[in-house]
Formats: sequence, C-alpha cells, structure tokens
Amino acid sequence: MSLSFRERLKNDQLILFDGGTGTMLYNKGIFINKNFDMLNLDQARIVQEIHSDYIAAGAEVIETNTFGANPVKLKTHGLADKIELINRTGAELAREVAGENVLVAGSIGPLGIKIEPLGPTSFDETKALFEQQVKPLLAGGVDLFVIETFTNIDELTQAVRAVRQHSDLPIVASITVDDDGRTPLGMPVSIFTPALDLLEIDAIGLNCSVGPKIMLDVIQRMQDYTDKALAAQPNAGHPRIFQNRTIYMSSPEYMASYARKMIKSGVQIIGGCCGTTPEHIAEMARSVKALQPQRMQPVQARAKMADTPHVDVIPQAEKSKLAAKIAAKQKVVSIELTPPRGCDPTPILDKARILHSHGIDAINLPDGPRASARMSNQILSILIQQQIGIEPIPHYCCRDRNLLGMQSDLLGLYAAGIHNILLVTGDPPKLGDYPDATAVFDVDAIGLTNMTYALNHGYDLGKNTLNKPTGYLIGVGVNPVAVDLEREISRYFYKVEAGAEYAITQPVFDVEALLRFMDKVDSHQIPILAGIWPLASYRNAEFMNNEVPGVEIPDVVMQRMLEAEKRGEGRQEGVRIAQEMVQALQNDVHGIQVSAPFGKIDLALQVVEALDR
Repeated sequence: MSLSFRERLKNDQLILFDGGTGTMLYNKGIFINKNFDMLNLDQARIVQEIHSDYIAAGAEVIETNTFGANPVKLKTHGLADKIELINRTGAELAREVAGENVLVAGSIGPLGIKIEPLGPTSFDETKALFEQQVKPLLAGGVDLFVIETFTNIDELTQAVRAVRQHSDLPIVASITVDDDGRTPLGMPVSIFTPALDLLEIDAIGLNCSVGPKIMLDVIQRMQDYTDKALAAQPNAGHPRIFQNRTIYMSSPEYMASYARKMIKSGVQIIGGCCGTTPEHIAEMARSVKALQPQRMQPVQARAKMADTPHVDVIPQAEKSKLAAKIAAKQKVVSIELTPPRGCDPTPILDKARILHSHGIDAINLPDGPRASARMSNQILSILIQQQIGIEPIPHYCCRDRNLLGMQSDLLGLYAAGIHNILLVTGDPPKLGDYPDATAVFDVDAIGLTNMTYALNHGYDLGKNTLNKPTGYLIGVGVNPVAVDLEREISRYFYKVEAGAEYAITQPVFDVEALLRFMDKVDSHQIPILAGIWPLASYRNAEFMNNEVPGVEIPDVVMQRMLEAEKRGEGRQEGVRIAQEMVQALQNDVHGIQVSAPFGKIDLALQVVEALDR
C-alpha cells in the first residue's frame, strides 16, 4: 500500500490530482441537463473509464463523481431518496479502479442554497445536510475528502464540521475566486485565507472559476497568511462557446507550465478542474516529476480576521429621530403612502407636509408594492426628507437587485441622509404589472438584515472594512396571522438574531391573534409597530381578505363592514374598526403604522386620534 495522504504531505511530496470529471462526462456525450451524479448508478462503466483514464495519465488521487450529490441538488432532480446510494456507489466505483496505489477523495460541493447570514438555513441545518453525503462516502471507502468550489466560507465551514463529526480523515478545502482574486462575495485573500487556516483541515486552496495565471497570482498571496499545504486546481482557462459546445482553450503544455510555476511557489497539491482532461494531467505529470514544492515562510501573522480596526457602532438612539423615540420607549406613529405611478412627486409631498404638521413621526414608503411599477421609493424618501423635514421609512425589497446593487443602494441611501429602513423580501413579479419580469432574490429579508447589520458594524459582504459604518435603524416585516405560523415565527427569530431593531406587522384586524403572536415571540422581543388599515368599503375589505397576501380579516369584521355598507357608512365603519384596534393594542405595542387607503390621509389621521400619545 502506498503512503497515506498525510504521510505524503509530511514528506513534502507533490500530490497530483485528476481533472474535470464533469468535463469528461460532457465530452462523452452526457449533456448538462442530465444529473451527472446519477451516472454512478445509470452508467457506472463510463464513470470508471474516466477514473481509469486519469490514473493512466498519472493522477495519484481521483475524486468521486459526487460533487453535486447532496440532498438539496438531488431533490431538484427527484433523486432525494437516492442520496445514500449515489454517494456510496460513487466512492465504491472509484475505490475499485484506484486499487492500492491511488487514493480516493470524496468530492463535496456547495448545496446550492443560501444559508445564514444570507438565507434562512441555519448552520446546524447546513451541517446536517452535508452529513447525509459524508456518511455514505465513508461507507464507500474514501481515503480523504475534497470540499471544493465553495464561494461562501461559512458554508464550507459547515461541510468541514460535517466531516469531522464522523471522521478524522484528511480534508482539502478549496474555494473559488473571481478574476480580481476575491471570492464572489468580495472577500480578499487577507480575510479568506486566515478563515480557512483556522479550520481543522489539512490543506487549503483554490479551484475552478479562473485559469492558471490568476490562480497563481492569488495563491502566492495566500502564503502570507498560512503555513498549511496549498492546493491549486485551475480551470483550463476561460471557456468559449463554439458550435453550441463549451470549449476550454488552455493547452496541456500551457497548463503544465503554470503547474511548474505553482509548485515553485509552494503549491504541494496540483490538479485541474473544468476543461482539464487526462491529456492535461499527463503533461502536468511529465513536467513536474523532478520538482518539489518550495514552501515559503509566512511573512504576516495568521488569523488576520481578529485584527480588524475598531469600529464605533452608532448607538440606536443616535441613528434618527424615530430611533431616539423608540429607544426612549415612546409611542411612534408612521403613515404609509404608496409612491405614485408617474414622475410627479408633488401630490405625495403635499400629503407628507400635512402629516408633518400633525406631528406624525415618519412616512412609510413601500418598494414596488404588489410588484407594481412606481416611482422609486428611495428617491421619494430623499425628496420627502429634504423638502418636508419628516423622516421617511423606505421599504427595501430583495426582488429587483442583486447583492452588489443592494450594497450600493444601502450605502448611497445612508449617505443621502436616510437612516430608517424596513427590509422585506418583496412580492414576486407574477403578482404585479409585469408577470414575466425577472426576479433576483439573491437573498431574502433575513439575509438582507444580516447585510445591513454588517454595514452598521463597518464591513461589507466580503468582510472588507468600510471607512465609516452606516447607522440604519433596521426594521423588518412580520405577519401575525400567517398560514404557516411556526415558519413565520422561526423567520422572525432569525431576523431578530440577524440584527432587526423593530418590526412592523401586516395590517391586523384580529387583536387576539396579534397578542398571541407577541406572546410566542417574547424570547426575541423587539419593538413592534402594529399595522392598521382603515377599510374604505366592504369591497375594499373583500379585496384585502382575498387578494392581499398576509392579510386575514375575521368574519365579524367583514359582517360589520357589510352591514355598514348597506347603511351607506362603510368608510366611517372602517375608521371605527381601525380606531378600536388602536385602542385595544396601544398598551401592548410600541406604536402604529397606519395605511392611507387610496391615498386618503384624512382616514389615517382619524385613526391616529385614537392613540394615547
């Protein structure tokens, strides 16, 4: 039996991995709409042929065909019940071909979902998903694990935890970087390398996404922050599309020349990713046999993440006038006005001026409510604050912008003086004016809350330090009468843990339902503003009850509105119901947000009169 992986690392031996298994499957006519992991069961012979070709080319470690064989990705192909079988078989196929002299690495890739802090899946849930892959790979006889092609350090960490829960086998952990040498979330070498270095792994490195030149540049910088073994598995350059085929342009000779440069720079584990064929590996094997990795001494201290500059976080009471009142436990009142469909802000500015004169604390501005195309609530917020003087609370939703756009908007809004914000996931386009419009949803409201909290603490998604932190008063939405109340409560807890400082409810028409909800979330208590909607008519009540997501109007309220409508008093009855809600809730909530249906601010002001301020 040949030396173990750790023995080879200890002896400073070069270790040559295989190349792109997915590339070879594609080259053999397996199209990308097919689940490649399922081929372990359907076309085992082809999978083993590829393993054998890489071994014949000189690979000393082959990776199992299980990169995407996790519960999340297999479920999308209807293969959730085959997780254990696909992974164990993938390991057994490689083990059978490898014999005694070649090592088998269990390949684990990302789940393909957002996890905390950018999504609702917790760290422990993420770890449990990876465990479903780790256990059958172990049963199939792998010698080590390769956790590869990760863009998120937090997710990679949970994969490492999953392996360590069941095994002490060696782990090689690799992430991807963009052409600028940062992770897709913008994290630089000086941050992601120390983060990887702290994990209980044997080697750290880069794979996929970029070609050998960029990878060499980045990996040379990584040496300044770690003394762990380094791994490099670049793509064979950037792909090109030719006659509907994906072609990687870097020749075997070109890849081999960079393999030599990487080894001279200290890389001990070398191989290839997408586009790397057995011909590439054979050329690399021939050209690097006489070389040994030149391990460089780190020139900077490790664990740089602990050395970030001190940030003076802005206290809540100093963030805005609204924040000061909430911090002082004073009742606050916000009126919701819907941005206009046109480009003339004059009518809504006039209404804001009237509300300001009545002592209203803030103007709440939805962000494309029900996926409608309206004036930017960000621009409208700036106009209201600058021209009227009353503070706005713009909603900010995840539907229309990617992560980069979100960060840019939040930084720009804060620079413009907008310091209150309400973070929401947003209505899908199919609800609105343009049902065929593309939704982004890079994150949901939980991830957006985490992102804003980070900006408030002086760093962005890539953990890059800002020259000055933002000071947003972070608000979130909540629905006390959600159909799946347990899920709503769970998401509310996540939002609070992510940094939410107050919450505004959906329009509430059932006092007891809201009070029950508040009892259930008492362990994560933040100020709650009750959403109040003065119904304008019975027809309005029917629409709200049947077509507005998250709104539920009790039968007794619907009956009252129907009877009032018959008397010609529908609008007055809607105001009375809203006033009763305010009076019943005012000792239990920290304030109210009153909607102005159809822009009728007189109805909203009548409702506010019921609040003891």
